[in-house]
Amino acid sequence: MALIRAAVCHAFGEPLTVEEVELRAPVAGEVEVTLGAVAICHSDITYASGAWGGSLPAVYGHEAAGVITALGPNVAGLSLGDRVVVTLIRACGTCPSCSSGRPTICDTPYDGDHGPLKTADGGKLHQAMASGAFAEKVVVDQSQVVTIPETMPMETASLLACGVITGVGAVVNAAGLRPGQDAVVIGAGGVGLNAIQGAHIAGARRIVAIDMTEDKLAIAREFGATDGVLASTEAPWRTVREILGRGADAVFVTVGAARAYDTAPNYLAKGGKVVMVGMPPSGAASSYEPGNFAALGQGMVGSKMGDAVIKRDIPWMVDLYQQGRLKLDELVSGRWSLDQINEAIADTSSGAAKRNVITFD
Repeated sequence: MALIRAAVCHAFGEPLTVEEVELRAPVAGEVEVTLGAVAICHSDITYASGAWGGSLPAVYGHEAAGVITALGPNVAGLSLGDRVVVTLIRACGTCPSCSSGRPTICDTPYDGDHGPLKTADGGKLHQAMASGAFAEKVVVDQSQVVTIPETMPMETASLLACGVITGVGAVVNAAGLRPGQDAVVIGAGGVGLNAIQGAHIAGARRIVAIDMTEDKLAIAREFGATDGVLASTEAPWRTVREILGRGADAVFVTVGAARAYDTAPNYLAKGGKVVMVGMPPSGAASSYEPGNFAALGQGMVGSKMGDAVIKRDIPWMVDLYQQGRLKLDELVSGRWSLDQINEAIADTSSGAAKRNVITFD
């Protein structure tokens, strides 16, 4: 067992503690990755708050990039020294979901209580989201990593592990948005900005961002939104319909707020769909009139991690980044050390940051 430093959650809603923990060597099909960067996602914060439950103590963090420093037996297509993105998408490759091209909803469960992590005294330590990347190193399944170019900065590459594929993938994979169609994106945070970028790449005619502040709407325009509407105005969907001349073909809810889901159908055109990306706390509920969906040919679809197939989707997103057509560097709001993780989480929780990144020397 190697000793590494990690940020551990011992109690929901309490600050994380940076301490030494044990990380075992990779076994069959696994790789060890020494991290260069890990971004802070709102999902990490939600888990650490206890809103989704879970096992403690735990190491969160799932949006990372680094260098492969050890290989377990039977690893194929990867080598020592490869620079990789580390995702939470652990795919068995053989279940019905994986076999039908939907690895984000792999049917094979993973028990993070019995993963590669232990406390310094050998006790249980949960590897959250099959990653546990608020740490100097991770051991993950080979299905969770994708190689990246030598020239790509680690903090930039880490964003591809979750926020980028979730937002862009929701547009391209889940909604199948076509050129000339109209999109509404509710929430202009990290995932929302990437949904906006995805709609721009897909050739949307109009992309309307919905958020609570003019500052966030201004940032949304920098990432491709054609219009912005304050969510705090009375019936903002009416303003959107005036802008579009009709409802939207796709409405992307990228915030974890039940109220946003309550109002999302109001933005839809006939035949349009709500794409459900943001995850409210467990137990939160929304309500709809199902007859309206049936009468107007509308629908709702969930999108986990942008329905991404990482070895298919991350390479073309890297290529668009290298062409200057996908903004990634601009998403990084701040760089922090592991010892500053609680300050970085607080800054992220304030809503001001696009993405804060923990970097390692």
